[in-house]
Amino acid sequence: MSLTDWIVLGVTLFTIIIYGVWKSGSNKNIDQFLMGGRSLRWYHVGLSVMATQASAITFLSAPGQAYSDGMRFVQFYLGLPLAMIVLCVTFVPIFHRLKVYTAYEFLEQRFDLKTRALTSFLFLLQRGLSTGITIYAPAIILSTILDINTVYTTLFIGGLVIFYTVYGGTKAVSYTQLLQMSIIFLGMFFAGVMVVSLLPHGVGFTHAIKLAGKLGKMNVIDWKFDPKNQYNIWSGVIGGFFLQLSYFGTDQSQVGRYLTGSSIGQSRMGLIMNGLLKVPMQFLILLIGILVFAFYQFNRPPMFFNQYEVKQVKQSNYAVQYNKLEHQYTAVFEQRKNKANDLIKAFDSKDEAQISSAQTALKIADKQSAAIRQEAIGIMKKNNSKANGDDTNYVFLNFVTHYLPRGLIGLLVAIIFLASMGSTASALNSLASTSVVDIYKRIINPGATPNNYLVASRLATVFWGLVCVLMALYASKVGNLLEYVNKLGSYIYGTILGVFVVAFYLKKINGNAVFIAAIVTELLICILGYFDVVAYLWLNAIGCILVIIIALIVNIYSSPSKSPPVRKTL
Repeated sequence: MSLTDWIVLGVTLFTIIIYGVWKSGSNKNIDQFLMGGRSLRWYHVGLSVMATQASAITFLSAPGQAYSDGMRFVQFYLGLPLAMIVLCVTFVPIFHRLKVYTAYEFLEQRFDLKTRALTSFLFLLQRGLSTGITIYAPAIILSTILDINTVYTTLFIGGLVIFYTVYGGTKAVSYTQLLQMSIIFLGMFFAGVMVVSLLPHGVGFTHAIKLAGKLGKMNVIDWKFDPKNQYNIWSGVIGGFFLQLSYFGTDQSQVGRYLTGSSIGQSRMGLIMNGLLKVPMQFLILLIGILVFAFYQFNRPPMFFNQYEVKQVKQSNYAVQYNKLEHQYTAVFEQRKNKANDLIKAFDSKDEAQISSAQTALKIADKQSAAIRQEAIGIMKKNNSKANGDDTNYVFLNFVTHYLPRGLIGLLVAIIFLASMGSTASALNSLASTSVVDIYKRIINPGATPNNYLVASRLATVFWGLVCVLMALYASKVGNLLEYVNKLGSYIYGTILGVFVVAFYLKKINGNAVFIAAIVTELLICILGYFDVVAYLWLNAIGCILVIIIALIVNIYSSPSKSPPVRKTL
């Protein structure tokens, strides 16, 4: 990056941190530190909810996902609006009325302490692991730019987020997210405009979309039902609904965001805002990936986008073989470029026969290019069996750093950093609140002073920050970060959601029954996921339904016992 880009990046990042710390003020007790005094307006809540979900993974990996797999990932979010409605009707008023710090407090009031502890543990396990991945995403960027090991960049980014989360608490998180999302929307809009402007003369937005569509990338909706297909309308609406309902309704990283609302109405409006904006936002981010795909039909892309892996193989005994493949790849690209231009001319002629012929020729060239690329990945794995053959996380980064003008590169890199900081800070805040409220305050030290709990919250934030940094150091072994973090959540979200559904709607089921159901279900879900029986989105629906069914059966055949009465306060 140029000096201008570094200045833009540095000013943007430190402005955000200083702004968040300044707006947060002082935190005198645990309510201010974890809940922001429950004083935030609906637009703060809405943008905070969006920023928590829209991590660096979203802006780094989603365009790469679309580049390699098309638009079908957008179906993942189709269950979101319906989930927001259910949350506003059921979850929000109950949590607000009971004035809980965490979602899991309600489960002790409805069932017992062990059920609360189990769900808290499952959340801590899942969120702790996935937050490490969100820290790793911007570490990729910084390590690529500086050409240094991701260990150092991971430690730097992790330390930065831990600092302002520990100092400012949830208000710092919320206020920084408000500014972050504003900058993110602006930057991604300019990125989309720049991709179109960089297309060759005579190739416009419509041409790019049509070209991508002819190569199978505009697969927005897939109506075919296939339980093993990761993304279709059925897995998105049904499986996605259960995942989104569990994520926003039972994951403390999100519950903690809308519990900061000054009233039930403010929290509801924030969630509705998220439901209305999230799907279009995700569609547009994926569309940028499609435009980048069209751009690389006319401009030679790297044979492999992760330049660290390329550098390793070029310094090995396989360098001659790899370089030979690169020459072949360049020759095939020139053929593919010519075929792409032929297809553009065919579009202008509106001759269907000519379009069909040009499409067939381009597909053949594209397959030849993909075959050479796969051969290159095979050489990388021969050189290093641990090499990651999935480079989708680097596609958009490569485009940004090589083709965008000075200043805008720094802004877009800052956007990805901001997204990581926002989602990571929210996660650390939620991990701290669950650890202190559900474990430390309830089990370890229930009679401590308010100041003691505030100190414990700060220490818990530091602890989970370190855990997440350690997880981030191992994240290089996974594939596409966006897909992986959702797969990880799908192993747990269904089970937790099932426990809450029983708590809300099946009043006769007792704590022992739902506790047993949750453990059995989690084991079954892990088995289904390990053997890849169904696409991961279905695990959310299956987990929720299994908890309900098993709890009903256990409750019938176990000795009757009355559920403890619901208490208004702990």
